[in-house]
Amino acid sequence: MGAFKLAAGFAGRRQQQELLLDFHGFLRQVYEENEENIIKGPFAFEKDVQVYLVGEGCTNPVEGFWNSSSAMFVLEKRRPQEETSQPEEQEIDTGTCIPGSAPEEDSAPLALPLSRARQLISFYTMSQNPNMTHLKISNPAPLPPLWVRCDRSDPQQTIWLGAEPLITGNKLTGIHLHTVTCNGPVSFKCCSADLKELKEAHRTRHRSSDLTVKGFACYEFLEAATLDYLALEDTLIALERHIFADFSWDTVTKILQAPPLTSAAELKVQIASGSPLSPVYELNRELQFLLSLAESLKIGTTDWPKPQERKPAADLVQKLLKDVKDEIDGVKTPDSNETESPQNNTAAVYSSMKTPFISRGDLDFAEQLWCKIWKNVASYEDLVNCFTLIMKSLQSGELQVWIHQGSNSLLSKLIKQSYHGSIEAVSLSGDTPVRMLLEIGVDKMKRDYVSYFVGKELAIHSHLEYFMSTSVDLQEQVNRVQKLHHMLEIVGNCVELLKLEHENLPFLTQSCVNYYKENPLNEKHVFQLPVRATFAKEFCQNVYPQVWRAEISSGQGQQNVKTVWQMSTTPPAEHPRLSRAGLLDETGTCDSKEERCFITLAQCSQVTHAASLKDLQCVPDEKSSYAILGRRRRKTHLPLGFQCQSSLRGVPRGRDLHMAGTLPEHSRQISPCRPSWYRSDIRAVPGGNNSATSTRALSVSWKLDLKT
Repeated sequence: MGAFKLAAGFAGRRQQQELLLDFHGFLRQVYEENEENIIKGPFAFEKDVQVYLVGEGCTNPVEGFWNSSSAMFVLEKRRPQEETSQPEEQEIDTGTCIPGSAPEEDSAPLALPLSRARQLISFYTMSQNPNMTHLKISNPAPLPPLWVRCDRSDPQQTIWLGAEPLITGNKLTGIHLHTVTCNGPVSFKCCSADLKELKEAHRTRHRSSDLTVKGFACYEFLEAATLDYLALEDTLIALERHIFADFSWDTVTKILQAPPLTSAAELKVQIASGSPLSPVYELNRELQFLLSLAESLKIGTTDWPKPQERKPAADLVQKLLKDVKDEIDGVKTPDSNETESPQNNTAAVYSSMKTPFISRGDLDFAEQLWCKIWKNVASYEDLVNCFTLIMKSLQSGELQVWIHQGSNSLLSKLIKQSYHGSIEAVSLSGDTPVRMLLEIGVDKMKRDYVSYFVGKELAIHSHLEYFMSTSVDLQEQVNRVQKLHHMLEIVGNCVELLKLEHENLPFLTQSCVNYYKENPLNEKHVFQLPVRATFAKEFCQNVYPQVWRAEISSGQGQQNVKTVWQMSTTPPAEHPRLSRAGLLDETGTCDSKEERCFITLAQCSQVTHAASLKDLQCVPDEKSSYAILGRRRRKTHLPLGFQCQSSLRGVPRGRDLHMAGTLPEHSRQISPCRPSWYRSDIRAVPGGNNSATSTRALSVSWKLDLKT
């Protein structure tokens, strides 16, 4: 029987070692084949795990608890086979996340059970220990940090486990282990915590006395400010915007402390185009018509949008030609008293709103033609009739008009040719009329936006040349017009909603310019603007913050360790299924009608790889067959990540040893009956050194999981 158990133990260890090597080889292959600054995946590992490789500089899914822009692995539960698609590149915005921006339920990532997450962390930890020579890892080079989504099924409601290698020079010297737990939703009244207790727990855990405590708070704009026209929200569509004020400061004195005036403040602005409450809504309607022309040209159809007004486009063009001829002949025409009345009362409200954008007064003939046509053309035939009138006037020599020097449309070229008495023949068939109108619109709208930014002294003309360039094809020019409009949405809303001072606007405009020179249109991108704390202070008057965080840290460089306590109104991660949301205090202390929040605690432990097992006082425990560290009268069990090949005989037969950072507890001896798990604070002292204060001592908190 003993021989059978021994053989089974060796077989179990071999199986675990093979799984570890497979896992390391899988991560190595994913990393080496996909070293790009994008998110790649998912890549399947076994039947239940999938991996994403988050490229350097991409959005950090554990932002706030782990501040790093380096590449990282994110492991999660694999979706059922019928929902799984082929691995693909995901173009992810690298901007800062907006609180509350969570994915749809069906697209939310799935999390793994804590036991499986611990096993994967253990495999990763051992593969990153250069002293585990018995594993015979072919390529022991460091891998990016690894984070595993957890399903909150444990009593502590763990949502993340992480492991981050410590590298000195080119050598792996240790590892950081991270644990993130989340409780909630709970009432705001029940989210209290004692800062002194958090600091004392950090001191005990990391044996440090020199602590720094930094604070962070995020407030939403609409919670703090009142807009004059928000009374109209029952009849109008709400403006799609996210504007937040972030505060960060040193020397936190209490949990949920209000940001002091000495804080560093920053606005985060994310605004989408197209809302009727936008101060540039009318210009957006003009842009939408331009985009419909571009789409028609791309797919070869002429599905015209409904005209904004009901006047025949050809009649308006005929009147424009007559006005131009009368002006040339010196005949004055009285201004029309006709008022272009809105189609309904809602449009009247829109037009009454204050707008920072004023139409230019230097419209040339082609731009005036665009203004007449885009609101009134109803069909392809209407457009052909309009251009037929123009071509007849050019060919007869009756049309002598001026054009902006930088105009690049076909109509502008024909007008310039008419200065010399002859123009080339143009067939108004096929997509030619649509292309001619689109070219006029692109020229006009580019000039509109650039004139605004330059005229308001928000940018200089040379900085906007990228958007004015005609060296790219027409569709790309349309894309750049869209970028200009989104820039105007950002600046215009900040002026009208936030009453942002002019001194801040050039910096905001330049941030938009720099982003859009390198990136495609992305209305979900978050633009950041530093402001004075006194200006942003009104955001946090008599309201709860969206996020409030205290960061306790000690140590320098790679020895830096942190404890983070956070309150947030939204879940701190996308993946937890809040199945425990109903498990609130039902004693009456929490009012269920109040706003709820989530309390998150992030902790870390630092493990230094042992130089060699021979250097440690390591002996087998005859009662439990565990490898232990003997020091004075205390026996401390050694996790597998600390062991070398010669100590594998000390591993419990047929069982896994999993390691993860936990809260510190006093080391104690395990009883002969084997528990399901054991948590201890290890202090491993190299052989021959009995000093309790030895600088060579290795200290780490860890958890031993003995479940099969």
